[in-house]
Amino acid sequence: MFNPKPTLPYGRQTISEADIAAVVNVLRGPFLTQGPAVPLFEKAVAEKVGAAYGVAMNSATSALHLACLALELGPDDWLWTTPITFVASANCARYCGAKVDFVDIDPRTGLMSVKALSMKLETAKRNGKLPKIVVPVHLCGTSCEMKSINKLAQEYGFVILEDASHAIGGNYRGHPVGNCKYSSITVFSFHPVKIITTGEGGLATTNDAELAQKMAELRSHGITKDAKRFEHRPAGPWSYEQQNLGYNYRITDIQAALGLSQLQGLDGIVSERNRQIERYRELLAEMPVKLLSIPEDVLSSLHLAVIRLAETEPDKHRLVFEGMRAASIGVQLHYSPVHLQPYYRRLGFREGDFPEAEAYGTNAMSLPLFPGLHDGDQQRVVRTLAELLAA
Repeated sequence: MFNPKPTLPYGRQTISEADIAAVVNVLRGPFLTQGPAVPLFEKAVAEKVGAAYGVAMNSATSALHLACLALELGPDDWLWTTPITFVASANCARYCGAKVDFVDIDPRTGLMSVKALSMKLETAKRNGKLPKIVVPVHLCGTSCEMKSINKLAQEYGFVILEDASHAIGGNYRGHPVGNCKYSSITVFSFHPVKIITTGEGGLATTNDAELAQKMAELRSHGITKDAKRFEHRPAGPWSYEQQNLGYNYRITDIQAALGLSQLQGLDGIVSERNRQIERYRELLAEMPVKLLSIPEDVLSSLHLAVIRLAETEPDKHRLVFEGMRAASIGVQLHYSPVHLQPYYRRLGFREGDFPEAEAYGTNAMSLPLFPGLHDGDQQRVVRTLAELLAA
């Protein structure tokens, strides 16, 4: 049956003529990869967020992996993260052979619960199983309570790796997410549905020169061309050394050029997303749903507009979900709890391990939110949702 209503995705990229021109300029130049656009992009992002160094890669997953390697995570170590995230936040530990555990969420925000983290750390200290790395995830672009998490890091001796895949352009306590004031490394994603895009891509920021150097070398096979760091005398100007086992996680100049252009509009994009969430807040005010809360000391970049249904029955959740999609409204669940994925179940996780995250998985839903979404589109989304909830 023909449906005249256009499909509204939960998110999509916005590409300007300036973005296209920037990419074409690289295509017409001498370097498609390993040229000048990549360091320019790294420098621009680092300056934008107030960090000393930026290291760009082909995905945020790659950046998380190399951040863990740079932080020397290994088979005898633990990494903790939240169950409400994309699987990459946990998988990065498994790539290093490390063990993974999770910390339950604050149901109001969907973010890692500081209270749950504190209690879990007390138990882990008694059992001799403290984490080496904790990965707070800035779900929807909203920063976790980094000052409190950092205080726990100082008390219990773990390192903080911020998964800010959703959060470029956001602020925490008046400072840009990614400045690494409370962490060793922060990772951003530039997937097309994120705040800005490089097509596929990611970037790690840090204030530690050694960590930046490690990640930069590991993204390119573990190779250095810096003769001052060679372990053996160079044979000639062509010489390079592979000093570690690295990967091919490089980003291209084509992607970096797109990212540089997109970065120019970052503040406007975040402002538009915040305007849209306020409109949703007005439209949803009398309905049996709640948007995730944003703490007062946070400016969220609002990658996602997540609501939670008042009813927690999985059947109702599914029926509303299916009804929205049947009406050409591309809702999504961000995310199904990671610990209940088959791979992690085989590692011993079970239903009941993280009850708040599991409850979230039965009633959360991402509504369309992206630059160019009109008020009429939002009204259509909310009107359809209201009809389905009343059915």
